[in-house]
Amino acid sequence: MKRPPIRILDLSGSPEQMGFTHGATYRDEIRAYTDERVALAASDLWTGQAIGRDGVLALADSMVAAHQAHSPALATEMLAMADAAGITPAEAVIVGGFTDFVDTVRAHKGGPHPDEVMEDDCTAFIVPDDMAADGTGFYGQTWDMHDTATEYVVLLRLAPDDAPNAVVFTTTGALGQIGMNELGVCVGINNLTATDGKPGVTWPQVVRHALTTESAAEAKDVIMDADLAGGHSFLVLDANGEGFSIEAMPSARPFDQLNGQALVHTNHTVHPEAQAVQGDRSPMLMDSSMRRLDIATKILGDSDGNLTADDMMELTREPTAVCQVAVEPYHVESSGAAIMRPRTLDFWACWGLPSHNEFTSVAIPPSN
Repeated sequence: MKRPPIRILDLSGSPEQMGFTHGATYRDEIRAYTDERVALAASDLWTGQAIGRDGVLALADSMVAAHQAHSPALATEMLAMADAAGITPAEAVIVGGFTDFVDTVRAHKGGPHPDEVMEDDCTAFIVPDDMAADGTGFYGQTWDMHDTATEYVVLLRLAPDDAPNAVVFTTTGALGQIGMNELGVCVGINNLTATDGKPGVTWPQVVRHALTTESAAEAKDVIMDADLAGGHSFLVLDANGEGFSIEAMPSARPFDQLNGQALVHTNHTVHPEAQAVQGDRSPMLMDSSMRRLDIATKILGDSDGNLTADDMMELTREPTAVCQVAVEPYHVESSGAAIMRPRTLDFWACWGLPSHNEFTSVAIPPSN
C-alpha cells in the first residue's frame, strides 16, 4: 500500500509532440493497460453478453470522429500518443475513456450492468473561499478505480503551444482526469452509471478541453456542450471562487452552483433529470456512495470556517468510507488523490491510498 511520491512527466510543444512523448515514455504500460481494458470491455462481464474484441474495437473506432470533432488538437495528441505507444486509435479511446466507453457498450448491446463490475469511483468536494483559511477555497477528491489501475497513475505537467499550462492527475494513456491550469481553473470528476451511452467523446478529453478555459463558467459551458459518450459528474472551480457541480449524462446536464456551502459529489445522481438515465446500482455500492457523500458533507459542514490544505488531505484519508480499500467483489480502491487551491495555484497529489501515502506539492509550469 505504500508507494513512492507520485511520478511526473513533463509534456510540452505541439499536440503531436506532447502525445509522442507520453506514448513513447510509457509505451509498455500503455500497451499492458490497453490489453486489460479491451479484454474487460469485450467480455460478458460488462453487458451480460460478450461483444468480443472485434466488436469492441469497431465500436471504439466509430467514436474517433467524435473526439476529432470535439477538439482537433486534443484528438491529435491522443492519436500521437497511440502511435508512439503502438496501439490503435480505437484502443486509445478505450484505455483513456474506459468508464465512459462501457456506458456506450452497454447501450449498444442493451445488456445489464452486473454487480461484480460496477465501479464506485471517487469522492469530490469544492470548498468555497469563505469556509477556507485566508479566504482561499479548495477543490479536492480521491481518485478511486479498480485496484489494478493504481500502478498506472501519473501526473502530467503540461506546457502546450496553444493552451494554458496545467497540471493533470491521470493514468498512462489518458489525456487527463483531474487538473488545474495556470489561470486557476480546476476540473475533476466522479463516475456515474449511464443508460444513455452513445458513440461520443469520452471524459478525459472533456477534462482537458475544460482546462483550456479562463473561468469556471467557461469550463461549465465546455462540459454542457460536449457530445458525451457516457456519464460523469464534473466539478469545476476557479480563482475567483466560482464553482459548479454538473451531473453530465449524454442526454441530461443538471448542475448546482457553489453558493456559500461546500459542494460534495460521489457516485449517484441527485437531480431527477440525471436519475432518469442512471443505471441501477447494487445496494452495497449505493450505500457506499451515500455514506461517502454524508460523511464528507458533515466533515466540511462541521468545520469552523478555517479549513486548510491539511484538512483537505485528511478528508481524503477518512478511514470509514472516503478512503476506499479494495475488497471483494468490486476491488475498488482509492488509487490516489488531488487537492487544488486555485487562488494560489497550489496543487498537491498522492499516488495510492491517501491513508498510506504522502501528498507531493507540484508547480504548474511557468509560461514562457
